[in-house]
Amino acid sequence: MSKNILKVCNGFKNVRSYSSLKEMPICEFKPVKYEGPSYEQLQNIRQTKLNPALTTFYSKPLALNQGYKQWLFDINGKRYLDLFGGICTVSVGHCHPKVNEATIKQLETLTHVSNIYYHPKLHEYASRLADKMPGNLKVVYFVNSGSEANDLAMLMARVYTNNFEILSLMNAYHGMSPQSMGLTSMPSYRYSIPQPPGIHHVMNPDVYTGLWGGSHCRDSPVQTKRTCDCSPNECKAGDNYLQQLSQFFTYNLASGHVAAMFAESIQGLGGVVQFPKNYIKGAYKLVKEYGGLFVSDEVQAGFGRTGDHFWGFEAHGITPDIVTMAKGIGNGYPLAAVVTTPDIAKALTKSGHFNTFGGNPVASAVGIAVLDVIEEEKLQENSKKVGTYFLLELEKLSEKYPVIGDVRGKGLMIGVELVNPGTKEPLDRKKSLQVLDESLNMGVILGKGGIYGNVLRIKPPMCVTKEDVDFSLSVLEEVFKKISQ
Repeated sequence: MSKNILKVCNGFKNVRSYSSLKEMPICEFKPVKYEGPSYEQLQNIRQTKLNPALTTFYSKPLALNQGYKQWLFDINGKRYLDLFGGICTVSVGHCHPKVNEATIKQLETLTHVSNIYYHPKLHEYASRLADKMPGNLKVVYFVNSGSEANDLAMLMARVYTNNFEILSLMNAYHGMSPQSMGLTSMPSYRYSIPQPPGIHHVMNPDVYTGLWGGSHCRDSPVQTKRTCDCSPNECKAGDNYLQQLSQFFTYNLASGHVAAMFAESIQGLGGVVQFPKNYIKGAYKLVKEYGGLFVSDEVQAGFGRTGDHFWGFEAHGITPDIVTMAKGIGNGYPLAAVVTTPDIAKALTKSGHFNTFGGNPVASAVGIAVLDVIEEEKLQENSKKVGTYFLLELEKLSEKYPVIGDVRGKGLMIGVELVNPGTKEPLDRKKSLQVLDESLNMGVILGKGGIYGNVLRIKPPMCVTKEDVDFSLSVLEEVFKKISQ
């Protein structure tokens, strides 16, 4: 292949100068010409008029103008393959035509009346979403974000059980509202102020960097390289982590009871951390023994992203008492939900409960369209097929480049942990940033996560193709070659 690969997408050039880099897959979409503020003006506004706590990725922040399916275009017309999906939010593709059509149609009919009235889309969507849930998870509360959803789940669990103590895992991210920040156990997302009382963080069952773990632990096509003497059908690491959790229940619960335990099916912002296969099921059993509810946070793992199941918790063999969901539920639209059983739902009738925008007509129309597209385009199946291929190819890269300490995930929820070669020590932040920068320069957008920011988070729109993956792999190989030198 020529060292200078020139690819034209409807008039916009993408110039590459990497000898082994594959050509960027063809894109038939033509973006509109950008006519807004200059990059320098945007930078000035960001620095002087916006919240200074807002962070951006990359050495030079990316300024985007338009999106289509798995593609994004910056203000200069340069095209990028989006492997982060707006932080695991764009599920069916940027500006999907069917979702756009549903949005426009609803905007022309009814934009807002709140849920104190009947309006068809709210009821139609609640029914469609409930039909996707197993067991008796049939009552839906609509809110606007994952933080709101987890806040509401905390309230619901406490009111229903009449217990107060709540557990979540170390390394978990459940939101940044004043209440959900208490569930979150990552220092970067917790302010040094008194945290909400009654919330405890328990040992994270991370089979790569935790106390225990081995080569049969994860429900993933790729296993950690740690050795263990477990058979394929057992997991001693999971048993050890569950013993630690049991001891926490014994020694740390003031009342001897718990209101709830929160857990992501696969940790998202924490770095796509997967638990031993028997852990969540055992934790669920313990929580029930202590009078509590189990809450599954499906904000990132839900809606078919993990491939085998529509919901991440299904892979753990449980049906939770409460499920929270956001991000991919609305493909980028502010929409979230809490789903529970009729019996638990009645707890909130002890007082008034209201959400001005929860179940908004436009949001509901979007949610219905997203479910339609996932089914019609078989995106759950695509997540399994393309994601498994991606994981196995990344595993091959890890054999060539010791900077890749661990590859993990399921479907299109993938993590690549970068380390100092020969150790499990996190790769220096500057080098991790270099991986992001170099990939971006070659046209691939990646995310990052983990407490040290050294985990590549790969969570693209679920319409991504094998050709896209091959291009991405060639980019990553070029980057790993460079930083390994």
